[in-house]
Amino acid sequence: MRGLLALVALLLWPLAAAAEEVVMGLSADNVAITTTFDGESLLVFGAVKRDAPPPEGAPLEVIVTLSGPLTPVTVREKERILGLWVNRDWIRVSAAPSFYAIATTGPLGDILTDTEDLRQSVTIPRAIRAIGQTVENVDEFVDALIRIRMESGVYRVMEGAVELDQETLFRTSFDLPANLIEGIYHARIFLTRGGRLVDRFDTTISVEKVGLERWLFNLAQHQAFLYGLLSLVLAVAAGWAANAAAQALKR
Repeated sequence: MRGLLALVALLLWPLAAAAEEVVMGLSADNVAITTTFDGESLLVFGAVKRDAPPPEGAPLEVIVTLSGPLTPVTVREKERILGLWVNRDWIRVSAAPSFYAIATTGPLGDILTDTEDLRQSVTIPRAIRAIGQTVENVDEFVDALIRIRMESGVYRVMEGAVELDQETLFRTSFDLPANLIEGIYHARIFLTRGGRLVDRFDTTISVEKVGLERWLFNLAQHQAFLYGLLSLVLAVAAGWAANAAAQALKR
C-alpha cells in the first residue's frame, strides 16, 4: 500500500509543479550604449502564479540568470622558460557567454540538482561549450576562463541575492558593466523545489549602441579606410590643439 501511494505521489508531482508559474517583469527591455555609458542596473521582479495553495515540503527557490551573446574564445596556457613566457597547450571554446550572472535565493548547490543543471545549463561551466577539444585537461582551461572573467566582473554568482516574499513575490538586480557588447541578452527565471525544476520563464533584452557610438562602430566595420583617416585627422587636430594651448600658457 505504501509503495502504491509513493508511486501515485511521484506521478502527481508534475501536476503539482505545473500549478506554479512565473510571472516576470524587467525594469527595461533594452539598454542603449552611448558615449557616456558607464553601466546600468537592471531590476528583475515577478511573482509566482498558483491555482492552489503552495505544496508542503521543500520550500520554493528562485534562480535568475542573465546571459550575454555567445562568442568563441581561445584559452592559452603559458609557461615561463628561460625567463620568457611562451604558449603551451590551448583550447578553442566554441561558445562562451560574453556576460553571465546568476542570482539565487540560496546556495546554488542546495537548490538545484546536477541533473537539472545539466538539462537547463544554469551554472557558468554548463553555459560554456568547449566541444571537439583534444587536450586532456579541458576543465582546467574552462576554469581559468571562468576565473579571469569573474575577476573582470563579467561573470558573477550572487547566492542569496534574490529576495522572495512568502514564496510569491521575488526581486533581484544585476549591475551591468560599462564594457557590455552589443546583442541580445537572455534572462531566465527558474522555480525549484527540492532541487527539481517547477517552472521556467525566458525573455530577452536588447543591448545596442546609439548615437555617435553607433555611427563610429558602423564606420569602423564597413568603411575602415575612412575610419582610419578620421582617426588620423582627429589625432593631428588634438596634437595641434595641445601644442597651441601650451604656447598660449607660455605667453
